[in-house]
Amino acid sequence: MRSRIKLLAAACLVAFAASAVPAVAQTGRIGGIVKDEKGQPIKGATVTAENPGSSPPSFTATTDDKGRWSIIGLRTGNWKITGSAPNYQPSAGQVNVRTIGAPNPPIELTLVPGATGPAGALAGVNTKELQAELQKAEDLLNQQQYDQAIAAYNAILEKTPALTMINMQVGRAHRMKKEYDLALAAYKKILDTEPNNERAKIEIGMTNLEKGDLPAAEAALSEAAQGTGASREVFYNLGEVKFAKAETDEAMKWYQRAVDADPNWAKPYFKLGLGRLQKADTPGAIQMMEKVIAVEPSSPEAAQAKALMEQLKK
Repeated sequence: MRSRIKLLAAACLVAFAASAVPAVAQTGRIGGIVKDEKGQPIKGATVTAENPGSSPPSFTATTDDKGRWSIIGLRTGNWKITGSAPNYQPSAGQVNVRTIGAPNPPIELTLVPGATGPAGALAGVNTKELQAELQKAEDLLNQQQYDQAIAAYNAILEKTPALTMINMQVGRAHRMKKEYDLALAAYKKILDTEPNNERAKIEIGMTNLEKGDLPAAEAALSEAAQGTGASREVFYNLGEVKFAKAETDEAMKWYQRAVDADPNWAKPYFKLGLGRLQKADTPGAIQMMEKVIAVEPSSPEAAQAKALMEQLKK
């Protein structure tokens, strides 16, 4: 029995460590058009793609004169796509991105008028040049040239301050450099103009977690979790904070809420399985790992789940 417990503990430790390591994967491309409610293209709109479980977790693009945009480099999985523009309300939706087989279908985002920025904020901006500048900054970030990427993003913000979501990328670059206070400052700039921006709140919470400030991390994510539209990512990341605080039972409750919010997301199932493994509930752990494989068979978590199940069934 003692050796069995040691095996379970070792398997759990390895699985938790593996879940934090990004897997190498193919990448996909998405694109589409942003238009107004009359069907007219919106020039200079910002489109963001976000998936906290991916690396990198977000991308940004800007529409051209015909409202078109594209993003490359996304990993397989569910991505939140948000379109925003000055004087329009943001529009968001979930997209399941594929990296093999048929191309991803075009995504159409329709924005309705709303007070979200200064009038004419992008007037006179050459959107083709802006797209090129954003892509250059994105490339620098992905190449881990963080200082150059930060400078490139800040140059764009100086010319087009209405594109506040670019601060998301600035914050990510500072986090990669472990400049946590500068990252927090970048995310808070988004909240200055969009107080209810859930993504910024999540990033503030996770930055504080990386910084080691668990109370601040918990406070930020708990606030986001109280919102009527709180997403699976809020619940999952609050589970991560609880786990870091060694509050495993509480963490499992939040992972379960993430499952309830999206029954087709592998990550919380995987963590629920690891939680059961910690309690020496091998059948329950295997059941959760089977769910991981069933809902997202090509995910990094599915590969880890298969390896763990093989070990548990020996």
